[in-house]
Amino acid sequence: MKKHNFSAGPCILPEEVLQKASEAVVNFNNDNLSLIEISHRSKPFVDVIERARSLALELLGLEGKGYHALFLQGGASNQFLMTAYNLLNKKAAYLNTGTWSSKAIKEAKLFGDLVEVASSEDKGFNYIPKNYDIPTDADYFHCTSNNTIYGTQMKSFPKTEVPLICDMSSDIFSRSLDFTNFDLIYAGAQKNMGPAGTTLVIVKEGLLGKVERAIPSMLNYQTHIDKDSMFNTPPVFAVYVSMLTLQWLKDLGGIPFIEKVNEKKAALLYAEIDRNPLFKGVVAPEDRSIMNATFQLTNPDHATAFDAMWQEADINGLHGHRSVGGYRASMYNALPLHSVQALVDVMQEFERKAQ
Repeated sequence: MKKHNFSAGPCILPEEVLQKASEAVVNFNNDNLSLIEISHRSKPFVDVIERARSLALELLGLEGKGYHALFLQGGASNQFLMTAYNLLNKKAAYLNTGTWSSKAIKEAKLFGDLVEVASSEDKGFNYIPKNYDIPTDADYFHCTSNNTIYGTQMKSFPKTEVPLICDMSSDIFSRSLDFTNFDLIYAGAQKNMGPAGTTLVIVKEGLLGKVERAIPSMLNYQTHIDKDSMFNTPPVFAVYVSMLTLQWLKDLGGIPFIEKVNEKKAALLYAEIDRNPLFKGVVAPEDRSIMNATFQLTNPDHATAFDAMWQEADINGLHGHRSVGGYRASMYNALPLHSVQALVDVMQEFERKAQ
């Protein structure tokens, strides 16, 4: 029996996706060749990446609305650099909500002036700042929709006249949004879409070509758009599994369907965190992430006993990020509701034994 996998990333993937992917590694399309042996220029793989790009736009409601979908490499960390390289001409505005936005800010400072419109660092990044002003002369505004380490999530996004750029690495395809409000979205696949190794980038037409600097080919979004995301050898396996996962999501009913499932999972766990006197949440309730629930023991001395219980229950990946400690339950799209129930059962049993 497979473990209940709450790992923050690489993430849990659907069983049927894993089965199809494992078969393709041995024999892809019944051609007696492995997926990872065939030419990335061959029609079978070109069909895969085209299908993956099309599914991404379709699920986000962006198909036919002037957006390009790219599968690139280097993770979100490379996008911290690429967004600034391609878009920052004089000044950019950033919202600082945690480790990943802080790293994006660090990279962008290499290319121009930065305005940090707000930060939640004053309270250990346990909330999302609100009521901030975005300079109208900024080249763009950058934010991080969900923060895996701290467990916060933006529930709404500012309306701004400048291009809106968002790192959605850990909650893309998990909830319904009007994605036409965004000019550029990027997301590492390994949180909610596929294995590590590829990054989805969605670019709105007309956004590029406004900076004065020369951009190296590999770091130029236009290069990848012109080459249909095939400028260099793509990460074949990661793209294929991402395609399978996006197809799985579409077959279920798309984002509206999975959003309801995700809300049920989050509600179940947060209700137990709030009810059980042995645990406490660490995030402002209105900013709690439905993807990454962070919590602590009210008595740290109970850690050894609690850890033994959840590990014995075949639960994996519950420890919090090394920088903050505590616990983190990552409830990505493929995590079933019964896995969350299994964790809640352990928390309740732990409470009974502690009495």
